[in-house]
Amino acid sequence: MTNLFSAKSLSPQNRAEMRAVLDQAIRQAERDQLRLKVPREVKPGPQKRGMHYHYRPEIFLQMQGRTDFRFPRENFELGPGDLCVIPAGVPHGEAVYAEADRPFRNLVAGFYNNTISLHFAYEAQPGRPDIEVIEFFDAPNLDVFITLANSLAQTHFMQSPARDSVLKGLKIALLGMFRNIVETGTGNLNNDIGKVFQAKCLVREQYGNSALSVQKIAEILGCSADYLSHLFHVETKERLTHYIQRIRIQGATLALETTALNISEIAYASGFADPAYFARVFKQHKGMTPQEYRVQLETQRNKQEEQPKTVYHDRLDYTHGVPKKKAAPPAESPTESVGA
Repeated sequence: MTNLFSAKSLSPQNRAEMRAVLDQAIRQAERDQLRLKVPREVKPGPQKRGMHYHYRPEIFLQMQGRTDFRFPRENFELGPGDLCVIPAGVPHGEAVYAEADRPFRNLVAGFYNNTISLHFAYEAQPGRPDIEVIEFFDAPNLDVFITLANSLAQTHFMQSPARDSVLKGLKIALLGMFRNIVETGTGNLNNDIGKVFQAKCLVREQYGNSALSVQKIAEILGCSADYLSHLFHVETKERLTHYIQRIRIQGATLALETTALNISEIAYASGFADPAYFARVFKQHKGMTPQEYRVQLETQRNKQEEQPKTVYHDRLDYTHGVPKKKAAPPAESPTESVGA
């Protein structure tokens, strides 16, 4: 995590460049010139050497140079003008290369809990990317971003008549939302200083790691656990242990709402080594067990289905509409016979 901690926040010039990059990508999408590349989804399995995966989608917009991606089932190259969506849980490794006259550079979006990170990457060592500048943006509508990213990945492999039109609209929508957040967004994480900022970054990046603890974070940051806990509490009015649990429960809640993963899978993905302990902590935060929370969600969805289709001033209509039948043409009068 040293690269994340040593990276600078966006300067006004960086922010202006990011807006320009996203504006250009939107124009390319509008002209059907923004190529989309998506690896085929695989279930997370044993860690593969040289690969890693995330519990949220990851977005890459190639600006200069190229990125060579490796996946369990395939490899592909990302060049200038390419947009890549890596679905959640897909292991991947990457190597980067400069062009003959321009260095490697790309824009990367990551999703955390109610937070989106956007960073420019550069080639720090031959073939290895690193973070140049980064910004964390508050995103209370995070589920909308994730839904758009997931829909892009799923639609990419569809064989339907309107596939290309749907992909075009999804690209424009997702890039437009990134553009808006760069223009108007602010990040509370970037207002924190020193080790508190670093601790928050580490928790949001690594909350799915069951080995993450106050002691582990303190070791990474080069201080004692007691000092870090005290500093964190003084600056945030929240204990670091509670913050770690809160971020994990936020991630688990989003997974319950947006995925079909079972309770144990969500527990492990949220950094809990024991699903039973996860259920107890979840209940402390939410007042109900994960299973009860999911049942409540299903009940709410069913209630929405039971609502009227149309509300008139004097009645409620629960039907979904019936095509109006064409009126039968009037019967022709029988032709009168003319006598001889």
